[in-house]
Amino acid sequence: MKGSVLKFCSLASGSSGNCLYLKAGDTAILVDAGLSCKKVCEGLEEIGESPCKIKACFVTHDHSDHIKGVPTLMRKFGIPVYATRGTLTSIALSDKRELPRELMYELVPDMEVTLGDLNVMPFRISHDAADPVCYTIRHGDRKLGMATDLGEFTDYTLGHLAGSNALYVEANHNKNMLMMGPYPYQLKLRIDSPLGHLSNEACGDMVSRVMTGELSTVMLAHISVDNNFEELAYQTVSQIVKEAARERGIDAPTVVVADRFKPTAVFEI
Repeated sequence: MKGSVLKFCSLASGSSGNCLYLKAGDTAILVDAGLSCKKVCEGLEEIGESPCKIKACFVTHDHSDHIKGVPTLMRKFGIPVYATRGTLTSIALSDKRELPRELMYELVPDMEVTLGDLNVMPFRISHDAADPVCYTIRHGDRKLGMATDLGEFTDYTLGHLAGSNALYVEANHNKNMLMMGPYPYQLKLRIDSPLGHLSNEACGDMVSRVMTGELSTVMLAHISVDNNFEELAYQTVSQIVKEAARERGIDAPTVVVADRFKPTAVFEI
């Protein structure tokens, strides 16, 4: 569908809570709701949206910074939740009261779901969680690829992200800051492992491998407050991406950083 417009905005990003908003036509969804329900509603209000208009919440995995607000959003606004079986089980166990099962939909990796004007494709990622996935979201000929909370990327990952017009990707840490920082040694190893998080350099490498002239925007997400700086993540990824774009003779995408606590601008692709 030529002339399609896909809108997206990060309501918050980081270990304090993650929530990504997307909209095409009359269909608006969230990916993750790791903030309190109140914070999610405040973020939506700030961008002129209402939780009553959210058609679904797609969850990547069961860590609290991705599911904190999910149970209340389900109960208060009747928002359906889509996730893998392992993640749905963890969400149900995370709340003291029984959740409405009729609002819980099981996803299977590599099987696309159509919801209104959006097509959502879950794909597996490498992370220390119960059955984690990330998503690509399409509307007509527009596509956003997301890849956060993964310790490594593979050809499988790149295959799903290929052809994206925008990317929402993790630039979690600077390796030197991580290894020299205050975290316990075992936690440092976990973060830097295939089941952990992507470094700035790994993020830049991943983006450069899937980048084409059609990639307009790269949003950096899940930046560590202890092992990174927003400016450092921005500069590192931007430099890698610009060099790759120059070698291929294409325009480099605009790189932006998702704020830890508040909504970004609403981007259109």
